[in-house]
Amino acid sequence: MTSNATVVNPYFEARRFWGVENVCGLAGSADWMVWVTQDFVSTAPESQDLTTRRDWEARLVRYVDLRPCYNAFIDCRTPGSEAKENFTIIGPGVSENPEQYVHIAEPHGFNIGGARQPPACVNSQHSHDTAEVFLVHSGHWRFDLGEYGQDAQVKLGPGDVISIPTGMFRGFTNIGSDTGFLWAVLGEDDPGRVLWAPEVFRLAREHGLVLLESGQLIDTIAGQKVPPDAAIMPETTAEQVAALHVPSAAEAAGFVAKAKPGSHPIIHKDGILRGEHGFSLSQVSLKPGDLLTDCAGSVIFIHQGAAKLVCDDGALDLAAGDTLSIPLGRQPAIIAAADSLIHVVKKV
Repeated sequence: MTSNATVVNPYFEARRFWGVENVCGLAGSADWMVWVTQDFVSTAPESQDLTTRRDWEARLVRYVDLRPCYNAFIDCRTPGSEAKENFTIIGPGVSENPEQYVHIAEPHGFNIGGARQPPACVNSQHSHDTAEVFLVHSGHWRFDLGEYGQDAQVKLGPGDVISIPTGMFRGFTNIGSDTGFLWAVLGEDDPGRVLWAPEVFRLAREHGLVLLESGQLIDTIAGQKVPPDAAIMPETTAEQVAALHVPSAAEAAGFVAKAKPGSHPIIHKDGILRGEHGFSLSQVSLKPGDLLTDCAGSVIFIHQGAAKLVCDDGALDLAAGDTLSIPLGRQPAIIAAADSLIHVVKKV
């Protein structure tokens, strides 16, 4: 190690903060389950000063602080879709609204986003150029595949994960009785733009929305005008539709990793869902007092439970629904404060 930065062992820092009897170590109980472990050593450069709660809060996006965009996409006025909320948590996402709030702009090699929808709210049929993965944090959902969403359908509940291949129309509907939240991972720093099904363009026109080739959405009902030098996005052609893959019901079932307890890789060469994504996704199960290991250079999502991040000036609480970005070379002391399921995303 060439850095002059102080080497911190989060295991011993956690023991100091919590008390020896409350912290599991490498030889902990049978409930200690992580797929890959590494030495508890921080190799962050001196310029990456993350020691206080305030330092880490800048890399934490709390669920309660998420800033929604209600007109992120061309279908935002289509009846049944007008109440959906779009979130760009890490990275620019694929929003068509230049005023969409980005919580953390720093490139990570992938994007993190979210969708929150009330019952019966629909996200219209579209396709992506990079991987799109959803973790159901809350609610019950139906994912509809194909141009009209009728070629294959799968139903998901809390803890389920779906990875939908590129070059395929997909949409999703909250079929539950309560508002639901999907936590999403999109591949690459620039995930490109959305290709909408032709019907989505038709409905958008009826409600005064125009999409430009630049990806910007123009709201004519709100008084916006198409700039004279701007090109309007051509509507998706029959040839483009024909070039997309149409999955069977059996194939669509293979896109899903159903919720199950314990620690396991979900998207990984040895995981439930394989194939090229540009990132890995793992679930880690922790008991109270367990330490989260091997999270340097990752984004973690508290799906269930709660945790504490030990800082020099106390502990930072992490609640269900919170997203934390951990830089490369940093292995913070994150201790479960309850039975917890934490999802970990890493660039590969």
